[in-house]
Formats: sequence, C-alpha cells, structure tokens
Amino acid sequence: MSRDEVLITATELAQRLDADEPLTILDVRWQLTDPDGRAGYERGHLPGAVYVSLEDELSDHSVSGRGRHPLPSGRSVEAAARRWGVRNGVPVVVYDDWNRAGSARAWWVLTAAGLADVRILDGGLSAWPGPLQTGSVAPQPGDVTVPHDDLYAGALPTLTAEQAAVAATLLDARAPERFHGQVEPVDPVAGHIPGARNVPSTGLLTDDGRFVSDGALLDRIGAIDGPATGVYCGSGVTASVVLAALAMAGVDAALYPGSWSEWCSDPTRPVAKD
Repeated sequence: MSRDEVLITATELAQRLDADEPLTILDVRWQLTDPDGRAGYERGHLPGAVYVSLEDELSDHSVSGRGRHPLPSGRSVEAAARRWGVRNGVPVVVYDDWNRAGSARAWWVLTAAGLADVRILDGGLSAWPGPLQTGSVAPQPGDVTVPHDDLYAGALPTLTAEQAAVAATLLDARAPERFHGQVEPVDPVAGHIPGARNVPSTGLLTDDGRFVSDGALLDRIGAIDGPATGVYCGSGVTASVVLAALAMAGVDAALYPGSWSEWCSDPTRPVAKD
C-alpha cells in the first residue's frame, strides 16, 4: 500500500463530495474512556456519514479468550456494512474524533474482511472544513459482499499469542507508562510482552491529529523486520494506527488482535516491566 491508498485528506474528500462521486462515509467515534460515540455523532457529523459502533459492530464480545475486543466475523461485518449502506465497488471513508483509533480499527477490520478501497480521513473530524450535519443518517441498504469470514485468517495478517512471543519485531502501541507497567487503567496486569518495543500510536500523529510524514513515520517506528513485524496494544484497537502507518510505508505487518488483554489473561505468560 501507499499513503494515498490508506489516507484521504479533507480537501480531497470535499472535492469528491462536491463532484457527487459515490462514497460511503462512516463515523467511528470511540475513546478508551468513552466507547459509545453516538451522542457526539448526533451533535454533528460529516454530511451523509453513518455512525458505526466499534464496540458492537467492529468487535464480537461473544467470543471468549481473545481479549477485550475480539474480531467480528466476516458475516457480521457484511451485515453491518450493508446496514451502513456500503456498496460493491464504492469507496469507503472512515473517520473519528480521537487519535485515529476508531477509524484505524474500521480501516483494518474492513480491509481484513476483503473490502478493496477503505481510507482514513487524515486528521479526523477536526480536519473537516465544512458544515456538519446533526441527527442520524439512515442510508439505503448496501449490497457489499465480504469474501473473508474469519478475520483472524483474512486479507491482512494476524498473530496468535504464541507467534507474538517469537516475532522478530514486536511493537507495542500503548502509552509509555502502560508499556513500562507504571500504570494499567484497564487490564488486570501491568507491563508488556517480553521483547516488545514501545511505539505509541499517538507519537505517529501531529498536534492536529494528522499522520506525520512518511520519513518521520519510519524514524519514529524505528528498525523493523518487514513481514516478520507484529503490532499489539491493549486490545487490538490503537495497534491499528501503527499498522496503518506501516502500510503507508509499504510494510505488511501483522496485528496481534487479542493484544495485552489476551496475553495477560494467562498467568503462565511472562510479563516485562523494563
């Protein structure tokens, strides 16, 4: 992939909307401390955008043993995407209002499910220069077909806990204080997977929430081992921000979907706090 295949600027999006090009826009607001973004969406969203629940539609909480945000099935993604109005051959733009977490998760899930043209709005909601629409949007049902039912073996690579433990390069996308085990606000155990290197997802963004330049991305990510690179976070959400950045650099890295929440649920797994 390239930067233009992962991101879309607000300027380009506005131009495409002004030209009445077919697009599906998805509002994926989510924060660690405020996971339900519907109220914010209804107060103001991009024109025509449909709200997507990361908790209910981009995760499957009926799955046990795979962390706090297990991946949904392809069938459930297909059903949800049709509710959102996603159509075969029509590009999808995803955005959020917090550190690109929700939009990157949507980008990863939809791409892993097999959708070919999904792009993240660089800078998120705050980058949008035009007026916002209030209330909810009820789109016409879509007709998209999802080719991959098992997203753990879909169009993007993933790692099991066992594979993460021996990955040549393993990146932890959480904040430094969580990585070092100084605090842990969500999971029952603090620390990180031994051998992992901390690359906070927020460190790949500028102050206004855009991804830094390609050169700066690689400088901040550091040395990597190409396809032998894995990425994790607390539960597989913010790791998607790092994966999107790596994709822009042409690196086909793998997500450990269960991430730290899965890893630390097994007391036999080692924990590092360096």
